[in-house]
Order: sequence, then structure tokens, then C-alpha cells
Amino acid sequence: MTKLSVNVNKIATLRNARGGNVPDVQKVAASCEIFGADGITVHPRPDARHISYEDVILLGKQRKTEFNVEGYPSDDFIELVEEVKPDQVTLVPDPPEVLTSNAGWIVSQNMEFLTNVIERLKAGGMRVSIFMETDLAEIALVPDVGADRIELYTEEYADRYSDNKEEAIAPYVEAAKLASSIGLGVNAGHDLSLSNLRCFAQNIPDLEEVSIGHALIADSLYFGLENSIKMYQHLLRK
Repeated sequence: MTKLSVNVNKIATLRNARGGNVPDVQKVAASCEIFGADGITVHPRPDARHISYEDVILLGKQRKTEFNVEGYPSDDFIELVEEVKPDQVTLVPDPPEVLTSNAGWIVSQNMEFLTNVIERLKAGGMRVSIFMETDLAEIALVPDVGADRIELYTEEYADRYSDNKEEAIAPYVEAAKLASSIGLGVNAGHDLSLSNLRCFAQNIPDLEEVSIGHALIADSLYFGLENSIKMYQHLLRK
């Protein structure tokens, strides 16, 4: 079954809006694991507008399931994950000023950079995934830089889903097939939700993990955190 990793960035956003430690990010992450999440995802940014580097260190120490740390591979970020040693590092090409991740890597323009970064991370015992769009030519280059997996950036799928779900899913199916054929694991994330997750999970071959934050945390306001995690897990059972 595809694993569900819960991104807790939005919990930190709410905490930071008021100051102090309410809600407690560590407590929420631990609760997610108790309620059935297969992993926890965080995406720290240099301005610490949600998850801070300190949060990452604390969450790394308490984790009971898989820990996935996303981010742009700056020197500070690399030093952080080398200290924490998460199970997976997901490299995202987002500059500090963007609100949220909005593009995948153009591997052909970053071959040397990605190769050096990934070599360093894997030497530390971490699995490496890189954030990718559905460009088949770019995905075909991923093994050359040494990554273990790709994470398919699913915003376009989510945007097109309500108009024509067959057309929306088609490029992701092809991308996943190619990735699997060249030895890459396939993850996915961004704007996956209760409305579109089942279709994605049923159609993407060998989908190993989805990372979901914004929608799941929003749903927890209506349904509760435990119920929301169970609802998402139910949709992942093919």
C-alpha cells in the first residue's frame, strides 16, 4: 500500500501566527503517527516562516515512523539533514522567497550540482528523492545524478482534475512508468486531497509514498486529525 506522510508545516504556521508553542508541532506529529500516518514530512525554509531548523532537530529525535525532510539544498539545509539524518531527503528547487513549491527540477541544467549534493547525502545514509514535473526527458536523467526516487509535483493534476480527470492523470501515469522502468521509486505531493487522491493512487503504478499537508490539516478542522488520517489512508487502499 502507498504510504501516507503527513506534512506538519501548517501546524507550525498556526503556532507562529501567535507565538509561543500552541499548537505544539512535536505533539501533533506524534499524534499523526499514533493515528496511523506512515511518516512525517517537513519543509523548513530559511526565513522559518513555518517549520524551523530547531523543529526539524526535535522531530528527528522523537520520530517513530519515516521522517522526510524537504527543501532546497543550500549549505545550511545540507548541514541540517546531515545532523538529523532523516530517512529521506526530498530536494526541491524553490528559492527562499516563494510561498510554496511551484516547480520541479530541470535536471539537465543542474547535473553537476545535483550529483554533488546527492552523493553527499547518500554518503550520510539518507535516501534521496527529487521533486519533478512530468517531463519524460528530464526524468530520464535522474539516475545519472544518483537519486533514489522522484516526487511527482501534482499541482497540475489537482488543477485539471475536476475538468477531465483522465487527461489530468495521463502524464503522471507515463512519468511513473518511465521512472519505474529505470529503477526509480515514485513519490507524489502537492494539492492532493480527499477529492482527487483515490484516482491518483489507483492509476499511478508502483506509487510508494504521498506527502500531504495543507489539505489534510484543513480537513482535520472539520473531521478531526485522527479521522482525517484514516480517511486519507482509506483512499490509498487500491
